[in-house]
Amino acid sequence: MSKAPAKAEAAEGEAPAKGGKKKLIIIIVAVLVLAIAGAGAFMMMGKKKHAEGEEAEEEAVSHEPPKVKVDPSKPPIFVQLEQFTVNLAPEEGEHFLQSTMVLRVADAKVGDSLKLYMPELKHRIIMLLSSKKPSDLVSSEGREELADEIKEEANDVLGYAPNPKKKNKRNRPEDDGPVLAVLFNQFIVQ
Repeated sequence: MSKAPAKAEAAEGEAPAKGGKKKLIIIIVAVLVLAIAGAGAFMMMGKKKHAEGEEAEEEAVSHEPPKVKVDPSKPPIFVQLEQFTVNLAPEEGEHFLQSTMVLRVADAKVGDSLKLYMPELKHRIIMLLSSKKPSDLVSSEGREELADEIKEEANDVLGYAPNPKKKNKRNRPEDDGPVLAVLFNQFIVQ
């Protein structure tokens, strides 16, 4: 009789050890899978940066940004952005801006590209809007300046840089990118 309880105790002692080994193996496999996925993502990003670097070198050599032509026979393409509500930079109390805007783009292909980069574009617009003081946005010139800055950010997200040699009417670098204009549909500062 004494042999049966001893075997039962030994079996009980082995079960947790086997379960612990299984958990350890599962954890090790999970860590390896995550490490491989992380390395793959790192390599893909490195290739993307390398390709972007080569494109930037090619553009720098040509010194002429690609021209975007608008065909008047085609209807305009607009990309609607969601409403933005941000706190403005402090200036005599708390103020916020609520704005809805639309981007006019060169063609539908650009509109589709913008939709892919929308999270980054929204982030950049929020950061830009929240850096403004209410006094910066009171005048129509201030709002036009903001529209130019948003247009530059949108074109930058798509990989187009402003041409420093060309200046617009507000003495800012002219942007030859595929985002042609930023139109405010709603603009409330409180």
